[in-house]
Amino acid sequence: MSAELLAAKFLGQLPHALALGIEVVSVDVARGACSMRLPWRAELVGDPAQEVLHGGVITALLDSLGAAAVIVRGLYSPATLDLRIDYLRPATPRSDLIAEAECYRTTRHIAFVRGVCHQGDRERPVANLTATFIFAERTRAAGGV
Repeated sequence: MSAELLAAKFLGQLPHALALGIEVVSVDVARGACSMRLPWRAELVGDPAQEVLHGGVITALLDSLGAAAVIVRGLYSPATLDLRIDYLRPATPRSDLIAEAECYRTTRHIAFVRGVCHQGDRERPVANLTATFIFAERTRAAGGV
């Protein structure tokens, strides 16, 4: 199974990712990197007066993305150990979110991920991600994520 399909299969197993409409945009197996898009929708807004997306939506996007980056790296069954999200500015109303993450280091059972959430300009991020995940095995079970 290709890394893109594996990441999409993983997202398809997460009810919150399906409800939010998170989509896999690209995968780079060599870097253990993945990018996703979250289309803007009015029901995801946390502040109706300003039409700013709810922070929990951004958290769900980045946590799911981090786990997907671990899976793309060929690691099985990641679980979030530590998740830090620095919110840098409100998301621009009516604009999609793009999130990119890289699993930049692994130990025997821990994967380290960093990423960014933006709206088309990586130099103007909405939020930064730093996370660690524990994983069960170094190789995937047949067809599993």
